[in-house]
Amino acid sequence: MSADVFDVELDVRKLACPLPILRAKKALSAMDSGQVLKVVATDKGAPKDFMDFCGKTGNELLSSNELGDEFVFLIRRR
Repeated sequence: MSADVFDVELDVRKLACPLPILRAKKALSAMDSGQVLKVVATDKGAPKDFMDFCGKTGNELLSSNELGDEFVFLIRRR
């Protein structure tokens, strides 16, 4: 899936755990099943946090990329 194909973008730069996950959870709850959330984070723990979050919630982590000091995730709502 291309990084420019998403329904909602969430900017959680400069926020530390657990705020990026909590904001993503809130954004996903407002979305329809199958829609894609793009999350941009700077928290170093974000890759593991989002992998764990998706594993526990059943949402699909489509991609996890590091771009400089930022992490970009695409998550499909279950």
